Amino acid sequence: MLYQLHEWQRALLTPFAHFADATAQLFSNPYSPLAYTPMSRRLAAGYELLYRLGKDYEKPAWGLASTTMDGVQAVVTEQIAAARPFCNLVHFVRTPVEARKHARRKPDPTVLLVAPLSGHHATLLRDTVRALLPEHDVYVTDWIDARMVPDSAGPFHLADYVDYIRDFIRQLGPEVHVISVCQPTVPVLAAVSLMASEHDPKLPRSMIMMGGPIDPRKSPTQVNNLATTKPYSWFENNLIHRVPPRFPGAGRKVYPGFLQHAGFVSMNPDRHLKSHYDFYLDLVRGDDEDAEAHRRFYDEYNAVLDMPAEYYLDTIRIVFQEFQLPRGLWKVHGKLVKPADIESVALFTIEGELDDISGSGQTQAAQDLCSGIPAARKRHFTAPRCGHYGIFSGRRWREVICPQIAQFIRQHSDPA
Repeated sequence: MLYQLHEWQRALLTPFAHFADATAQLFSNPYSPLAYTPMSRRLAAGYELLYRLGKDYEKPAWGLASTTMDGVQAVVTEQIAAARPFCNLVHFVRTPVEARKHARRKPDPTVLLVAPLSGHHATLLRDTVRALLPEHDVYVTDWIDARMVPDSAGPFHLADYVDYIRDFIRQLGPEVHVISVCQPTVPVLAAVSLMASEHDPKLPRSMIMMGGPIDPRKSPTQVNNLATTKPYSWFENNLIHRVPPRFPGAGRKVYPGFLQHAGFVSMNPDRHLKSHYDFYLDLVRGDDEDAEAHRRFYDEYNAVLDMPAEYYLDTIRIVFQEFQLPRGLWKVHGKLVKPADIESVALFTIEGELDDISGSGQTQAAQDLCSGIPAARKRHFTAPRCGHYGIFSGRRWREVICPQIAQFIRQHSDPA
């Protein structure tokens, strides 16, 4: 019922949002005489702020049309390399403008970038992909909004997530390097562990794990505390709702994206209030560059997706309440997940010094769990003055973290 009420509210706000957008244009467009009246800039700023607070945010485009390869421009096109009911594997194909210069060029390492399924779309990793593209052949898991998946497709559990990762790794072959950001560090470690236990010849060359809850018992954050202070039944009874009739996934049980978004905002409400007020002031002052940066950030931040209920509840119980992975108790389809069986896959764990989502030591815990990997093939890095999003986006990601990942990947691109 809550989901339906949310949709009614959205339907009610939509006309007002369109009105606010049109009015903002009337007071700001240089061809409008109202743009030259007293207080026009303040009125336009106020109406645009109302519009952005009330509008519906759809999944943003990747917007990665080009990159460079050895200093030469290359056109980037998106291709679906594999399609599953809940995820598309997207390949960013690079085509050099001057192909002859790259005819004898050694192929770049293949990277499988596993995006989090935790409320935002995979496009949240746009800056991650942009920085990797010049020197890597990049594939990304593009998770599908659960409300768009027909109920006839069946449930999607955390174990199914692990299966998807294994299938994608096998498809890309043994030369692939797997980068997981935040939430997927757990299923990625499980997938590679199970492949190692089965002596799968398609094991990846390396695993790069960034800011993930491998062991949430270490330095618990506000996110971890919520999962441990509430019983499993509370999440099941209060956060799970059915998709309304107007969507393809009508009737499917999901954890709605709007609830997850409310949780994101509630963690730092003062920061968001200040950001919106600063946006208003930027518009009044005519500071177009800062105003556009605000739009870009919140176009991504406010675009959320629904998660399958089974997957979300599995994650709460297995990862955040029972800590099954670090305790050696997690079974996927009856098979025990044993990270100690991994021997040939290089491991690089990365944390942010100021991460308030995955606390210090949570990702580094993979180093101890993967006891079979030789020390020479392991590495850990804590990014100074870096928060959670700074690990994979922004200046520190581009200038500090990404170069180290590129160096690690090339160092371990050959079989052990």
